[in-house]
Amino acid sequence: MEAIVQHVIGGRRGGGSGQRFADVFNPATGQVARRVVLGTAADVDAAVAAAAAAFPGWAATTPLARARVMFKFRELLEAHAKELSAIITAEHGKVLSDAMGEVQRGLEVVEYATGIPELLKGDFTEQVGRGVDSYSMRQPLGVVAGITPFNFPAMVPLWMAPVALACGNTFILKPSERDPSAALMLADLLREAGLPVGAFNVVQGDKTVVDAILGHPGIAAVSFVGSTPIAEYIYRTGTAHGKRVQALGGAKNHMVVMPDADLDQVTDALMGAGYGAAGERCMAISVAVAVGGVGDALIERLAPRVRALKVGPGTDPDAEMGPLVTGVHLAKVRGYVDAGIAEGARLVVDGRDLRLQGYEDGFYLGGCLFDDVTPEMKIYREEIFGPVLSVVRADKFDDALKLVNDHEYGNGTAVFTRDGDTARAFAAGVQVGMVGVNVPIPVPVAYHSFGGWKRSLFGDHGVYGREGVRFYTKLKTITARWPTGIRAGAQFVMPTTG
Repeated sequence: MEAIVQHVIGGRRGGGSGQRFADVFNPATGQVARRVVLGTAADVDAAVAAAAAAFPGWAATTPLARARVMFKFRELLEAHAKELSAIITAEHGKVLSDAMGEVQRGLEVVEYATGIPELLKGDFTEQVGRGVDSYSMRQPLGVVAGITPFNFPAMVPLWMAPVALACGNTFILKPSERDPSAALMLADLLREAGLPVGAFNVVQGDKTVVDAILGHPGIAAVSFVGSTPIAEYIYRTGTAHGKRVQALGGAKNHMVVMPDADLDQVTDALMGAGYGAAGERCMAISVAVAVGGVGDALIERLAPRVRALKVGPGTDPDAEMGPLVTGVHLAKVRGYVDAGIAEGARLVVDGRDLRLQGYEDGFYLGGCLFDDVTPEMKIYREEIFGPVLSVVRADKFDDALKLVNDHEYGNGTAVFTRDGDTARAFAAGVQVGMVGVNVPIPVPVAYHSFGGWKRSLFGDHGVYGREGVRFYTKLKTITARWPTGIRAGAQFVMPTTG
């Protein structure tokens, strides 16, 4: 990987017009691995100009031809999956197997986008009036942008760009400055797949670039995934500038554990969903709600598993969890653990003192497990985004459901039970966008759509699936009559279908 991570604008890599840079760390060692250029409004202008120049030709390309580019892109992604995964691990820190899983989930959206000729088909109704037919079509918006988070530097861009491009738009990606290199590889593979020059651009940067995107009159829509405060800012600012915006925010995902649940299955599920990727997932389970008397038995099973969690550099094939992404984020997560203790929660497993020989400067935190957490505590209210699992006790199912519904976030949730009536009541009554029944991380497959409720999503559309196609296109309906020689004279009322 390059020592300086640059932009890709109009098919060319370059440092842009800025003189500012940020450090990109290797989280396993804590050392600076490379630097990333931080773009300017002028760089965004250049990317918009390149994307706008490419748009007419790309939009006029047939859906079948665009699908063939996606087929080739899919083939290249699969061939380079290990290389892309290594880039992710080097800059994010997650274990290689998890990075491979990220690439696979992104690849599934590319596979969905290959079906764009079917997805863009409109509707036709003959004879809506005498001699009048009506039909609809979906057309691309123009230049669109994606602002993506550090925790999935390949998957989240792949949630957005393939669908947007397949619909005929051109795309500008602003990846996280914490792990920016994966975006460059995606740009290379798209170009190799046959995407026209300028149709996909990468502008590296921080808030300066974000604000330039949000205010730019040449950008029609913005997709965002990140924290709730920033999502709300993106949504308010983007829509104030007349843009279509989907802004996915934070989460506090609960798993409701019923007394009849298989506790061995529950324990396995909580280990993966709570501590996978060091908890740096918007769909991570961070709260387990133990219903009835199941709490003690759950803690008894969880505690030794959390203590035995294998933490190490992402390249270690035996590691189950890697480091956190930066030292700043590590300090933030440790602060939440400190706050939980201060507020009276019982820290059953304390991972704050983890030290790895040879990696003493890495950004490591062992798994942390809290019991006796209450809804008033900071560690319950706020998204921690680290390997910290809280257990909350609830007397009965209705109390557990109310806990989930009262929380400001509504991204994902799960219930573990053997009882179909309980599962059905939970799925029907919970105020959350993605629900798992004995599935801990219910991320929808590519041909459905990803999206939360409440303060986990700002905007009307989720990402990928049909929601993505709708977001990246605008509807046009044509009502047509062809001359027949019959003249009815001027009409001064709304025509009817009679």
